[in-house]
Amino acid sequence: MRNSTLQTTKMTNYRWVICAMLFFATTVNYMDRQVLSLTWKDFIAPEFHWTDSDYGTITGAFSLFYAIFCLFAGKFIDWMGTKRGYIIAIFVWSTGACLHALCGWVTMNIEGIASIEALRQVEAGSQVALAVASVSVWLFLACRMILALGEAGNFPAAIKVTAEYFPKKDRAFATSIFNAGASVGALLAPATIPLLARACGWEMSFIIIGALGYIWLFLWIFIYDKPQKQKHVNAAELTYINQDAETDGDPKDANDEGPQISFLKCFTFKQTWAFIVGKFMTDGVWWFFLFWAPAYFSDQYGYTSDSTMGILLIFTLYAIVTIISIGGGYLPTFFVEKKGMNPYAGRMRAMLIFACFPIVALIAQPMGAYSAWWPAIIIGLVGAGHQAWSANLFSTIGDMFPKSTIATITGIGAMAGGIGSLLINKGAGVLFTYSEGQGEAFRFMGFDGKPAGYMIIFCICAVAYLIGWSIMKALVPKYKPIVVE
Repeated sequence: MRNSTLQTTKMTNYRWVICAMLFFATTVNYMDRQVLSLTWKDFIAPEFHWTDSDYGTITGAFSLFYAIFCLFAGKFIDWMGTKRGYIIAIFVWSTGACLHALCGWVTMNIEGIASIEALRQVEAGSQVALAVASVSVWLFLACRMILALGEAGNFPAAIKVTAEYFPKKDRAFATSIFNAGASVGALLAPATIPLLARACGWEMSFIIIGALGYIWLFLWIFIYDKPQKQKHVNAAELTYINQDAETDGDPKDANDEGPQISFLKCFTFKQTWAFIVGKFMTDGVWWFFLFWAPAYFSDQYGYTSDSTMGILLIFTLYAIVTIISIGGGYLPTFFVEKKGMNPYAGRMRAMLIFACFPIVALIAQPMGAYSAWWPAIIIGLVGAGHQAWSANLFSTIGDMFPKSTIATITGIGAMAGGIGSLLINKGAGVLFTYSEGQGEAFRFMGFDGKPAGYMIIFCICAVAYLIGWSIMKALVPKYKPIVVE
């Protein structure tokens, strides 16, 4: 009788409302993260006399902070719960984002400089310029640390919420939708942030974008609750959500998230290390393009971030990422439903396909000789491959681990991704400063000077995914969920 009643009751779809909230949180997350990349070259650097190496230090340090905090953020989310944990995370990162606006004022007061104009007129290379650069870098590092502390909680919380509200076969698709917020955030950022910086000053761009998080926080308080407690989720939808736990037609207690796994014990599983490798090898590629693409088009082609052409190039890049990447989350569902594969096997096949996308990065720099549009399109394809890869990579956690540990494993993997990003971003900053200084004496694959430096990084990005996939496949060749005695 119960089953027939459920079958005739129209299923609610509140899980997609929750997915939309995760999408908006991730969009805000990436807009906050990208304000600096879109303002440093053309607005902040002239005031503070930064070099590429200075910016590389800031982006690299952010990656390091993010990596460290991610290690503990997942455990914090598992302990605090997704509702309160998410609220705390977005409050902290929104506050950190807004605090960037004070860095200029504090620098001027410390160095005794009366105005922005006087700050800009400081002689380049002088002791005053070096002092200004040093003080401002340290201040931005402090703000980036607060931003990283809060942002470290986003993906552990979002992946845990996805596991709460979606069955395994739908998780990659749901993850690809909310993860597209990273692309949409990066898409909206170049269309808004440089214009805000030009019209209101770079400080207001940090404040306005940062304040969006407070709005999301207010909505989350009223919208989210566990599926079994959510009044907008009916019995039919709850049964659908818990279909992986069905026994004899009845879902298990929805409150049962599985056995707890200690933090240290997580590192004894090959499944954990497979996820760590996948994140370490590939996250840095995404973060490199996120942090350096605006500077690349400014350096190589003279299109500043607030110019019409600069905005169009970055907008086009992330439009390609957004459109293509969402479909990537559906591919494993196709393999599961049409090909009869288990979710993990379907995911790994999809990830191998997406691991081939970044190979096109090898021709980005050569094709740039014809038009700046070619690197924009090619980098967009690389980014689309990454986002589709990332959606499936995140979903492997739910395939293997109990819900009680999903945020913890996500945090551990995010830590590895942050370390990978630290290496590539700081390394890129040092490489670009060095190659620019060497000029024609620095050559690589037909390019010299800074273009040769970019070509080296593009080559690294091109092969990172295939190497990562191969190691993951060697560690966990077949579907093998964690069983805790």
